[in-house]
Amino acid sequence: MAAQGFNQELRLKQTQSLVLAPQLRQSLKILQVAQMDLRATIQEELQTNPSLEELSMDTPSLDEPAPESESSSEDSNSNAEELEFGENFEVLNKLDEDWRDYMSQAGGAQTYTSEDAEKREHFFNSLVSETSLQEHLLEQASLSDIEPVQREAIEYLVGSIDNNGFLSTSLSDLALLSGLSLGQMQEAHQILRSFDPAGIAAFDLQDCLSMQLEAKGRSRSYAYEIVQKHFKLLSRRRIPDIARRLGVDVEEVQEAIAEIALLDPAPGRRFAEDNNRSVMPDVIVEWDDDKWKVTLNSDYIPRLRISPIYKEMIAKGAITKKEKEYIQEKMRSGKFLINSIEQRQQTIERIANEIVKIQADFLEEGVSKLRPCTMTQIAEIVGVHETTVSRAIANKYIQTPHGLFELKFFFTPGYQGTDGESISNTSVKDMIQNLISGEDPAKPLSDQEIVSRLQAKDIKIARRTVAKYREELGILPSNLRRQY
Repeated sequence: MAAQGFNQELRLKQTQSLVLAPQLRQSLKILQVAQMDLRATIQEELQTNPSLEELSMDTPSLDEPAPESESSSEDSNSNAEELEFGENFEVLNKLDEDWRDYMSQAGGAQTYTSEDAEKREHFFNSLVSETSLQEHLLEQASLSDIEPVQREAIEYLVGSIDNNGFLSTSLSDLALLSGLSLGQMQEAHQILRSFDPAGIAAFDLQDCLSMQLEAKGRSRSYAYEIVQKHFKLLSRRRIPDIARRLGVDVEEVQEAIAEIALLDPAPGRRFAEDNNRSVMPDVIVEWDDDKWKVTLNSDYIPRLRISPIYKEMIAKGAITKKEKEYIQEKMRSGKFLINSIEQRQQTIERIANEIVKIQADFLEEGVSKLRPCTMTQIAEIVGVHETTVSRAIANKYIQTPHGLFELKFFFTPGYQGTDGESISNTSVKDMIQNLISGEDPAKPLSDQEIVSRLQAKDIKIARRTVAKYREELGILPSNLRRQY
């Protein structure tokens, strides 16, 4: 038998990749963080960059004349660095186009579909959030010993879980969307239901509570039997009826209900953003001089400048070459930070101005007049990509005559009335809430009756959509709202 040897071969392969420089990553962070978090970021930079100096709030201007001893070459270097910043910041707006080109080239004939765009938008929106429920579940999937097809199915399932942790889309619909079989989707669903937190990927509240009791080993308890067989009576607090059907005392039923009360009715909410924090408006909108005026709130953003002491040290030449290089590097970093903050504020202001133009009716009359608005729509007007808008509005708030709102609040899809006027889904939710608030408690409005009332206002909406909006508003169905 002939001996087999090892062959070494050198091959060249050309690939494209997108790499963000540290300064560009810093620009993205500054653009998307909340105002109070931005202050903390700036304070950290002040501690590590000796060339930066914070000005007091009563300082009249950031602009100061340069020392006479500075050479013209120093001025030209400063201008060159400002130009470099502008070029670098433009990279942020070109990243999306580069990404699309890369995706189309990497797959040969593979095209960039609307589904790819939705995944991409979800990805960019996720950049501005803390660890989400979806990330938590996908991490568990990556650590599980499962087949690739099961992991793919779990990804589709995770994408359909709402903020409460419930599965908002049927398995059959997900199977059709993913191209997988219903059996594969069902297997993946069973795996996902075993993940932390207990009760995740349940179909409804009853299913969620049952899963949690099973996880606690309480599948033979009265609490489990009540949830499984007498959930409607439990929802109505018909304790005597439950006791009669179980053949036990009322006290035992009350103990079982107390055990159920300790369960988590929305296991996904623990991964929601912590909103228990001080919120300061980034933008203030007021009526002034017969028009709506947009003002940026920069009270909590430190005012920075490059220390003139270090400029003088370089100009006088009283330092070594290595010291000069160190100071120049810190000065460049400081200038980039100052420019990034300025760019952030300008972007927020431009977006806020366009929102005010579109939502003028809301500012005058309230939520019922909120108009549909998309990030793409604003991006085209402002001249940036929608992902830049997504970052710019993340964690930002606007003070209006009707209260404090997230900037994201103003970006909603809508419905087209027969008169051609567009109405946002937030306004539709407000109408639904008002209809239910004014209903007869003895004869509450059904979802179909609400559909009819809205259609009378030229708003075409499906019954299942009304049910979805009602659930998002935390309103019970009509049979549970009825008061005898």
